[in-house]
Amino acid sequence: MTFKPLTADQRFTALQSGEIDVLIRNTTWTAKRDGSEGAAFAATTFYDGQGMMVRADSKYQRLEDMGNTTICVLKGTTTETNLESQFRGRNITYTPLSFQDNDTLREAFIQGRCQGWTSDKSQLAGIRSNFPAAQGGPEGLRILDVTLSKEPLGPVVRDGDTKWFDAVNWATIATIAAEEFGLTKANVDQMKSSSTDPEVQRFLGVTPSGADPFDAGLGLPADFAYQVVKQVGNYAEIYTAHVGPETPLGLPRGVNSLWTDGGLLYAPPYR
Repeated sequence: MTFKPLTADQRFTALQSGEIDVLIRNTTWTAKRDGSEGAAFAATTFYDGQGMMVRADSKYQRLEDMGNTTICVLKGTTTETNLESQFRGRNITYTPLSFQDNDTLREAFIQGRCQGWTSDKSQLAGIRSNFPAAQGGPEGLRILDVTLSKEPLGPVVRDGDTKWFDAVNWATIATIAAEEFGLTKANVDQMKSSSTDPEVQRFLGVTPSGADPFDAGLGLPADFAYQVVKQVGNYAEIYTAHVGPETPLGLPRGVNSLWTDGGLLYAPPYR
């Protein structure tokens, strides 16, 4: 497996040309991208929202306080459009300052060329967690308590590649379904050999005695979900390890909880 870093402007061109097989980054599922970029969006893995980050010692507490300021933003993103819509809708005068990548944007922010930095809240949390100590570190920045947009994020593949889309989509869904079933990296072997729940057996590729093997027609191995959970765990395990409250990002589950816990995550049935 090879990971290829891309700027926001490069990502869909790379996907369309076959330079990459799947696009996994903070790419929002929108109607225009679904219809005009030759892209097919699989199951959402993270429900995000656009935020605004400022210096912790600044006077800005809400968007309405940011009149006549300059806002740093990445070029070629939905963030640009959302920023313009939100500030125009609130009748706030501002100056956008756009950049091709986060490195140059960060330098501009450090130099004081802009008073606000807008992006998805998860990305802002990551930037904040690694902010230079000489600039006050994480405590030197503050993310305003405001959400400018809905930003459903997930893997993207090329339009027309149905089998590959199914593989990516159901591998993603498997992590959510595993959490619903209570399957983890630690117990999936035991559950595969001992569970008598027909749905769990079907999900893990177990064929009960006397039954016909289940084939969903996805072109995947019967035990694909078992392989996913065994290698990377369920959704909760992935979230906790990489972005959860105990990580530098410190993001609570919130709407990224299971539907049974008041969140938006809901796996379609594997049957």
